[in-house]
Amino acid sequence: MSTAPIEFPPPVDSAKEFVGAPTDPDDERIEVGVVIVGGGPAGLACAIRLAQLLAEDEALLESLGEVPIALVEKGRTPGSHLLSGAMMNPSALRKLFPDAAEGDWPTYGTVDKDAVYLLTRRRAFPLRPTPPPFRNHGNHVTSLAQLGRWMAERAEEAGVYLLGETAATKLLVEDGRVVGVRSGDKGRGREGEELPNFEPGSDLIAKATVLCEGTQGHLTGAAIRRFELGSDDPQQWELGVKEVWEVQRPLDRVIHTMGWPLRLGARYREFGGSFIYPMGDDRISLGLVTGLDYRDARFSVHDALQLLKGHPLVAGLIEGAKRVGWGAKTIPSGGYWARPRRLWAPGMAIVGDGAGMVNVPTLKGVHYAMHAGMFAAEAICERLKAGGSCDDLSNYADKVEGSEIDRDTYRSRNMRQPFAKGFLVGGAIANLMEISGGRFPGGRWATHDDATVDVFIGPERDYPKPDGKVTFDKLSSVFLTGNATRDDAPNHIRLQERVPLEVALMWQNMCPAQVYEVPEAELEAARVDGRLDGKREVNLAVIPSNCVQCGAITAKGGRLTPPEGGDGPNYQTT
Repeated sequence: MSTAPIEFPPPVDSAKEFVGAPTDPDDERIEVGVVIVGGGPAGLACAIRLAQLLAEDEALLESLGEVPIALVEKGRTPGSHLLSGAMMNPSALRKLFPDAAEGDWPTYGTVDKDAVYLLTRRRAFPLRPTPPPFRNHGNHVTSLAQLGRWMAERAEEAGVYLLGETAATKLLVEDGRVVGVRSGDKGRGREGEELPNFEPGSDLIAKATVLCEGTQGHLTGAAIRRFELGSDDPQQWELGVKEVWEVQRPLDRVIHTMGWPLRLGARYREFGGSFIYPMGDDRISLGLVTGLDYRDARFSVHDALQLLKGHPLVAGLIEGAKRVGWGAKTIPSGGYWARPRRLWAPGMAIVGDGAGMVNVPTLKGVHYAMHAGMFAAEAICERLKAGGSCDDLSNYADKVEGSEIDRDTYRSRNMRQPFAKGFLVGGAIANLMEISGGRFPGGRWATHDDATVDVFIGPERDYPKPDGKVTFDKLSSVFLTGNATRDDAPNHIRLQERVPLEVALMWQNMCPAQVYEVPEAELEAARVDGRLDGKREVNLAVIPSNCVQCGAITAKGGRLTPPEGGDGPNYQTT
């Protein structure tokens, strides 16, 4: 009998814990005009566009009080929690900064050459001509962490008030309307007790709230449940692990691969591929992205990336090189059908990755997030000018529906789902969809919750032992992120800690930061005639201070909640 992670739900009551009315006395509440949650591309684009519009209307600006725009960011700085490939479509930056020269953007410029390979263990077969989804002419190689810091500087110059190291932990709702967010407490111990440096959170009250939390957004999920905004098709997720390398020879092209080290059989459901992007003359970005609906509990994206580096195609690129960056993040991949059926509720809009605005076949989402952030800013300004109420933000949804966000994701609406049939069958079907512009095979292909996929314990994988030069373990990788989370900080991860071994092993191997661990004694007790009994229940050890907040646990049966503001990674070049 198969076991799926969804059978062991986390101990969470979203309606009671994450949504509620303001609790601070009226005179202690922080009144702002618009509060934006999340300092990524979506939130910063929203804030900057809003500031641009308010600069054109002095009366409207004054009506929003002393703090017209507040942006809440849980990382140490904007950019600290940002990670992507990324080959960024420049359309949103051009719209947001029409007078800025592209040479002044914080990107590594464009690349003229593309290459796509199908890998076996030792060989690389080029796919020619380059499949359309992988053509990146005119797109900019980008470090999302660096882009976030640059945009934050532009936002502050425009008058946006940035609340860094601040987690938004509760969505504030009164009379069926979102009225703001509550920031999280600081200075609590592991059991929630107040430490000498304790600081309580605060209610931030706003005329409009924009949720731009990125992937696996805490308040976004709470809002979707509270206001019943979700689609009938559940969101699906990929997990990407990325490294940045200082290299001796420049890379002159964008490379994508598929096939090895992922297994092609439908039994394993290992979907994904790798990317290798040049970051100037002396660095490359190297990563592996894999769907989280795989089945083998022994599979590890981080370790598969270490294995990939032994392939002759990759080994030659990093010969004599030094690893200088590492990180991990989930990516929404359910596509058009899995997006929330409504992108707003009274007083609130959902923007970017939290709304599933990612086109997985083309590996694009950054510019969609920025466009959506600008649309939200424009919609809010329209409502404020018309009468001051943001109870109806359907004009935001109208802008999204008439944009490239809607057109592009509708075209690829069914292209991820066929890969549940395995790489070869799924690839053939997806190619037909690509050739026909998404029209054939048509219909509505259902998505599925990754946590509903049953798991099993497969044979031992041949992952390489870390040598500290080319291949690395998880803990040294976490160290490279600048993660400085307190060991005695409250546990922000919710999950059942006694589960069948196959679920526990899946969580252990899935996590790129070694947050979950099955103790050796539990493994030995579960060994019968030399084989592991996957149905035996075991105790799982959890080390939350390792967490880089990639969000994978939320996709696979647990729940990631916001840590104390400022905790987590401090990405620099990812």
